[in-house]
Amino acid sequence: MAEIKWKDRKRIIFGLPWTFTKYSLTEDRLFISTGLLSTKEDEVRLYRIMDLSLERKLWQRLFGLGTIKCCSADKTLGDFEIKNIKDSKNAVANISVMIWMMTMMTMMWIQTSKLGYRGETGCQTGSLFYYFRIE
Repeated sequence: MAEIKWKDRKRIIFGLPWTFTKYSLTEDRLFISTGLLSTKEDEVRLYRIMDLSLERKLWQRLFGLGTIKCCSADKTLGDFEIKNIKDSKNAVANISVMIWMMTMMTMMWIQTSKLGYRGETGCQTGSLFYYFRIE
């Protein structure tokens, strides 16, 4: 499994994580896991997330929480929310950067495959450094 870049839990009253909803972010996917006895795990590829917005109501600001609203092109999950997470401003910034990097990598891959480049394509494991050599 890929390295987890960010993770948090949905929080309830007083900002305590007493729920069974967990969020985690890897280099290319966002996972939402819910439930205790009967569990459900949703996954959305980052390049499918089109827009993010941060909502912080008064009670959320009092406890240092926020809700990230995601507009997604994912067919099974659609638009979704990452509810009541701690340090939401930093989280939305991290998620936004990861989405941008994954979108750029996807666009670069599409462009090179459309142009029919033959040659070496390399990716340093765990990073976003790509190089192309045309023969």
